[in-house]
Amino acid sequence: MSQRIKVAVSGAGGRMGREVVKMVLEDAGLELVAAIDMGPVGADAGVLAGKPACGVLLANDLDAALAQAKPDVIVDFTTPHSVFNNVKTAIRHKVRPVVGTTGMSKEEVAELDKLCREQGIGGVIAPNFSVGAILMAKFAAQAAKYFPHVEIIETHGDQKLDAPSGTSVWTAEMISEVREELRQGNPEEKETIDGARGAMYNGFRIHSVRLPGVFAQQEVIFGGPGQSLKIRNDSYERSCYMPGVNLAVKKAVEYTGIVYGFENVME
Repeated sequence: MSQRIKVAVSGAGGRMGREVVKMVLEDAGLELVAAIDMGPVGADAGVLAGKPACGVLLANDLDAALAQAKPDVIVDFTTPHSVFNNVKTAIRHKVRPVVGTTGMSKEEVAELDKLCREQGIGGVIAPNFSVGAILMAKFAAQAAKYFPHVEIIETHGDQKLDAPSGTSVWTAEMISEVREELRQGNPEEKETIDGARGAMYNGFRIHSVRLPGVFAQQEVIFGGPGQSLKIRNDSYERSCYMPGVNLAVKKAVEYTGIVYGFENVME
């Protein structure tokens, strides 16, 4: 491993990808060696990120870009439709994946873990790289031991492709680990409009809101006799994820196999 970690960014032309490019260029311990996106091909990745030209031009062929640049790590912020194949391609090139794209199933994550171990490399897949969001989920899991009646409301911009969000599903998983399944609400309850009560997960509900002008919010609401408890995280801009992505890039080179969840990187 070279002294500087060589980084490729998949989805470099997108809003999160540009933020990752900026973060890499500003860290003396990292070196941007490839930027992949479906457009605008040939544009300088630094300029797209609001930085001076860096000489790394956007390419649209992931396989060729990895073969030529030989990065140590690839950061993927693309789409739920492409992320799984992107990561398989990276692993085939022995490039360690750091993935913030949500939408992969547990089975897909397990397959990627197996492929990484076969290649002797590691990676990080995290539904959320925000420290505040991680703490919110951890606090919610603690509260669920005492408040088994719970619902999750997550709000994102209307361009988000997956619902519910990866963060809300991960939060629900953490809650379920300490909460015996309880189908809450009135047993005679009936939706007069289909979907009004949200998605059911292990007996409690997840509600997804998609609106323009919103970035990312999540609230976990607990109810008990005569009281309620609300745990909420608000993210206002994409820069809040970059310290976490930065740490994951540096940790990924130390791992073998996939580490799932940024909380495991933090600890």
